[in-house]
Amino acid sequence: MSRPLIKLADIPTAAPEGVKEKHIKEETEDLVDRLGDLQQRLYADGKHSLLVVLQGMDGSGKDGAAHKVFDKCRITGLTYHAFKKPTEEEFAHDFLWRVHKVVPAKGMIGIFNRSHYEDILIQRVHGWIDEERVRRRMAAINAFEETLEFDNNTLVFKFYMHISHDEQEKQLKERMQEPDKYWKHNPGDWEERKLWDKYMDAYEYAINHSSIPWHICPVDDRWWRDYFIAKTLVERLEKLNLEMPELAGR
Repeated sequence: MSRPLIKLADIPTAAPEGVKEKHIKEETEDLVDRLGDLQQRLYADGKHSLLVVLQGMDGSGKDGAAHKVFDKCRITGLTYHAFKKPTEEEFAHDFLWRVHKVVPAKGMIGIFNRSHYEDILIQRVHGWIDEERVRRRMAAINAFEETLEFDNNTLVFKFYMHISHDEQEKQLKERMQEPDKYWKHNPGDWEERKLWDKYMDAYEYAINHSSIPWHICPVDDRWWRDYFIAKTLVERLEKLNLEMPELAGR
């Protein structure tokens, strides 16, 4: 059965009305603790892996979400990869080459800050690839993710970090005004912001043509962002009924 089309403009970018920030933050602390416990069980069990894709516009809080949500996870069971402009070696291979070699092994949680979707987002927005290549790459992405899920027991979670146009401006300005955020400032982010509508079209295409569904995560309120991601992951991992292995020889 086909899913209803997602229109990002129709989905709120902030926390639902009526929810209490203090209450949600307390719940998030519990969820983050529980995720840490589940990660240890996932690692010890060694039968599944978890790929978490954090994809969104500049300023949408991908780094912050990774830091907050996985705070209680052990580093031995985590991998983190931030996708930037491909290197010459990466450009010399197919677009999924640099991605496939960093997907999480069984027992691991892999976090992608941006991902393989860059190759049908920024490249499409700037006209570096035509629509036929976009279509073919989308098909390749679907096949790739399905292989991870159905052939390697990798749970694929894709979060679109849903930020409003106004909130993005606020976040980008903070990078210029707050000393501890200077390192994040990139003048090119402002140029990309001018292409907002094109990016929204490209994201909607990717979201609506994915065989594995996306989670649209409102991020204007960072405390809700953290809760949304942690809750989504914990609820799914709980269903695996992960058990710690028995003591060998007993």
